[in-house]
Amino acid sequence: MFVKGTPSVARASADDVPSAMSAKGNEANKGRKGRRATVATLYIQHCIARVHDVTTMAIPPSLGGGHARAKDGCVWDSAPPTPPSSCKFLLQQPRAGSRASRLRRSAAALADFARWAGRCAGLAKAPISAGAMLAFLGRNMAKSSSWLKPVALRKLRGRYLTHQEGLPHLPVPPLQQTLDRYLLMLEPIISEEELSHTKDLVRDFRKPGGVGERLQKGLERRARKNENWLSDWWLKTAYLEYRLPVVIHSSPGVVLPKQDFLDRQGQLRFAAKMIEGALDFKTMVDNETLPVEYLGGKPLCMNQYYQILSSCRIPGPKHDSVVNYAQGKKSPTHITVVHNFQFFQLDVYSSDGSPLTTDQIFIQLEKIWNTSLQTNKEPIGILTSNHRNSWAKAYNNLIKDKTNKESVRTIEKSIFTVCLDAPIPRVSDDVYKSRVAAQMLHGGGSRWNSGNRWFDKTLQFIVAEDGSCGLMYEHAPSEGPPIVALLDHIVEYTKKPELVRSPMIPLPMPKKLRFNITPEIKNDIENAKQNLNIMVQDLDIKVIVFHQFGKNFPKSEKISPDAFIQIALQLAYYRMYGELCSTYESASLRMFRLGRTDTIRSTSVDALKFVQSMTADNIQDQEKAELLRRATQAHRSYTDMAIRGNAIDRHLLGLKLQAIEDLVSIPELFMDTAYAVAMHFNLSTSQVPAKTDCVMCFGPVVPDGYGVCYNPMEEHINFAISAFNSCSETNAARLAHYLEQALLDMRLLLQSTPKSKL
Repeated sequence: MFVKGTPSVARASADDVPSAMSAKGNEANKGRKGRRATVATLYIQHCIARVHDVTTMAIPPSLGGGHARAKDGCVWDSAPPTPPSSCKFLLQQPRAGSRASRLRRSAAALADFARWAGRCAGLAKAPISAGAMLAFLGRNMAKSSSWLKPVALRKLRGRYLTHQEGLPHLPVPPLQQTLDRYLLMLEPIISEEELSHTKDLVRDFRKPGGVGERLQKGLERRARKNENWLSDWWLKTAYLEYRLPVVIHSSPGVVLPKQDFLDRQGQLRFAAKMIEGALDFKTMVDNETLPVEYLGGKPLCMNQYYQILSSCRIPGPKHDSVVNYAQGKKSPTHITVVHNFQFFQLDVYSSDGSPLTTDQIFIQLEKIWNTSLQTNKEPIGILTSNHRNSWAKAYNNLIKDKTNKESVRTIEKSIFTVCLDAPIPRVSDDVYKSRVAAQMLHGGGSRWNSGNRWFDKTLQFIVAEDGSCGLMYEHAPSEGPPIVALLDHIVEYTKKPELVRSPMIPLPMPKKLRFNITPEIKNDIENAKQNLNIMVQDLDIKVIVFHQFGKNFPKSEKISPDAFIQIALQLAYYRMYGELCSTYESASLRMFRLGRTDTIRSTSVDALKFVQSMTADNIQDQEKAELLRRATQAHRSYTDMAIRGNAIDRHLLGLKLQAIEDLVSIPELFMDTAYAVAMHFNLSTSQVPAKTDCVMCFGPVVPDGYGVCYNPMEEHINFAISAFNSCSETNAARLAHYLEQALLDMRLLLQSTPKSKL
């Protein structure tokens, strides 16, 4: 999950072009035709898609768009401006000059075209294809002996491969830098005596020719040999070798805004629209037309977008695996729909390869509903909620039967799963969102909707009859931002009016997936039910909407909203427990090829000084405000350092795993009490910003901890806070109360004191 701001979608820029055009190994760069095809690719994807949605553009018949008008019904308010003369270069077969100069001219021409297309976009009233836009450009420029033909988007394979090859590799931070920062990070959370002991261990670890230096060299060798020295290790250690259930302990949920339907028809209609929106997003993924995301002017790795569809986690006896069926020769064309604990295969593409429309999907969902009126007595999906070792054993028993194996494979291969849930019990408005969050995380238990899940499936869209909806995702393939980007797209898509009803072409009945339940499997289901119900009862989750202000206030004070919220969490925790704790906040490493996450250490020396000042009577408000600004600035600095690959946590993990791989004894540094304290995250937090007014939620990562996720909107903040009821020391509602008070106190402190230069 991601921390610092929403990655911006890049606008057309000449800076985007040279790296993509000069990438080695791109088949489109072979010869002059290849160079022209590359220009076309960049022209379509980097200019039109980024300057303005291509569906808003149109060509006037008077300027050569007659054919497009006849085909697409184009209408303009007024004639568009003449294209810049430099755009002629895009259409010619370039001969003169060096390759570098030709690429520079192409980049400049694309930049000019981007500005021209942006001016044209405001004049269009009806849709037209990118190919027609290119045709218009060709008709209205000076003729050349060689013209560039439009390139179909389905032929533009390799765009993201080219993009990926241009991303830097994740660096291995300097050893001395990490060790110094490790000691600094420990200061607020351990005693002076413990810190003194750890300093001795660090001194021994860092000495020239010592174990630390040898492990560092091993990491550097690994970095030279791999696309990303961390990604495989992280996938295995953080997810696939993690043996607790994915439910609550690993898989996040997302609570979407409540919809305004309260019946089956509304539920199915909305679900159909969600499915169509998800398929529309899939088309962009398949065609590689998703805009590359940028953060701080740097392009981000887009690999995770290719891992979330048609993928599933597979249990194993010692470690799991993730299989992505979209990478095969034949990509799946079906989804899984679950209703009343019964699974169905729903083909969502017509024989001609086009996706089904909302109307068609709705009819198919009605068929599923009408053939699954009774709840299945044996909720097979419950098995996926169990401890990973238990589920792996049950999985092997389950797929011994041919019918069962075919059904399981159908679920695993599906593009995603849609869960048609029963309504949750009516509760007061202040409790409602918390109940919905619980449904997204675990389904409410075996008596409610937990049997309506296949928890190993990467994407599960959840729509209940009472208007509650959201998503659950298995965390191994992806962090939060790609999931939220998908949801933002779907939510916007569901708001689009349906202008034309689809012709009622007869469609085949969705296939019900059959399972043969043996006594052994039935016993496995009963055990999974019991274990799940215990987990459900133990989860304490609270969703709150902080209405007093949103990210607008910290921004008005020139403070990072994320840093402001994180320091408020530190203050809230300190007021509750009289001390600070090890705090985890996710930082994206997507600036690097195959990047996942590192840790932002929100607990700092500056944070400790600030929270201590808030309980001191002898410190003036002006000084407290200055300490607050220093604490937020320290957090911002650590965040910037983390997203650039210079945080300490993954480096320390890498050194530890390198020792294991080298078959040497684990260094004492990693057996130290201080290291255990540092890795015991009582506060596990993540900012997952979204355009949609939603909130992500997840469980604590330690028995006596909290899980805190938040989405700062402009004028309010959505929080989801979780804890375990089995721990007498934690209480989600209590932390929520202290957090709200901390936010208000910090605002008052800044408003009542003048700003000073730090």
